[in-house]
Amino acid sequence: MKISANSIRGGMVIEHEGKQWLVLKNQVVQPGKGGAFMQVEMRDVAGGNKSQARWRTADTVERLEVRELDCTYLFKDGDMYTFMDATTFDQFSISAELLGEQSCAFLQDNMEVSVNFIEGKPVAVTLPQTVILTVVEADPVVKGQTAASSYKPGLLENGLKVLIPPFVEAGTKIVVNTEDVSYVERAK
Repeated sequence: MKISANSIRGGMVIEHEGKQWLVLKNQVVQPGKGGAFMQVEMRDVAGGNKSQARWRTADTVERLEVRELDCTYLFKDGDMYTFMDATTFDQFSISAELLGEQSCAFLQDNMEVSVNFIEGKPVAVTLPQTVILTVVEADPVVKGQTAASSYKPGLLENGLKVLIPPFVEAGTKIVVNTEDVSYVERAK
């Protein structure tokens, strides 16, 4: 649907130059001479590149409708990851390229995720903030290293590396933050 440029707000998804963009920031600029315009910082939904654009307040832009669905991750088939809509039980697949390498590593069977759709096509998957994983490899503790901030590298069951405290050993289940791949705590 067409909206005026001065209605653009952060979080909206718009179409610009044939691409879909997520609006990050917007600002009305009123120069000393001439008419006011909108300065918009945005990120390409498909590629992730950031860009800036300007529109006069009288211009119109195409706003895209975004639907967010609660879904369950089912299984991986080659490069495709299959999800199921929690309400309609419809299944759909998303490519590993769209998900991103890090998100693919965190997916576990029957994991509850949130999937964003733009015009009926899945464009983004939001994982839970934390997941429980097992440490499969951990460096031995260096004796005498008792500083509170001393962490050692550890390898998780999904192949990602994380810095863990010295008391965590191989075989221990830990809680990991999915946004920055960081240790949170030992799993209870």
